[in-house]
Amino acid sequence: MPKVYLVPNSINEAGANCLPDYIASAIRDVRVFFVEEPKSGRRLLKSLDPQFPLGECRFFDLNEHSNPQEVHEYVKVLKEGDSAIISEAGCPCVADPGADLVFLAHQNQIEVVPLVGPSSILLALMASGLTGQNFAFNGYLPKDRQERSQKIRTLEERSFKEKQTQLFMETPYRNQSILEDILAVAQDKTCLCIACDITGPQQIIKTMSIKEWKKNPFNFDKKPALFLLQKI
Repeated sequence: MPKVYLVPNSINEAGANCLPDYIASAIRDVRVFFVEEPKSGRRLLKSLDPQFPLGECRFFDLNEHSNPQEVHEYVKVLKEGDSAIISEAGCPCVADPGADLVFLAHQNQIEVVPLVGPSSILLALMASGLTGQNFAFNGYLPKDRQERSQKIRTLEERSFKEKQTQLFMETPYRNQSILEDILAVAQDKTCLCIACDITGPQQIIKTMSIKEWKKNPFNFDKKPALFLLQKI
């Protein structure tokens, strides 16, 4: 039975040592890779094993531009033998492409093998001090400021009613803008965790109430970050 391995990647270049050594041996004989970007896929394989035979490998694009028909066609490739899905950063299929192909693998009796690696979502949740028993990842919030503010209110109330930590993210250049919206909308006693540059050299993970955040200006513009919200 063919297998498809789910290969995690480092969250940033400085955190490359977060990848377990066993990944290299697990995919040693794999020559078919589904990647968001072939260049970064090759770079990961070379970092795992400098002698990895890249010239023997086939790379297929699997990203936000892949259409459903293209992904369905990939099933033929999956059936040919072992393959792997490589994430651009973090874990495949978690806030990253890949889930559609994995679902098709299950439908075609192809074994799915997840490999251990860093997930910014779980690392942020672990370090936040907020509840990890019940949580929801909401991806990106609306771009429109009024809609975004309403979404923040909705997530805040949901966190209180369901005792659930709400996680969301934003493109780095909008970090300051979304923080301003959170501070303007959320209640003073609500807790906010900002997990910034996780596993990187400038990592900052800090949890405070909205009232405390207002007293302590925080500039993390253009750095990857996750936001965790819980109304106590």
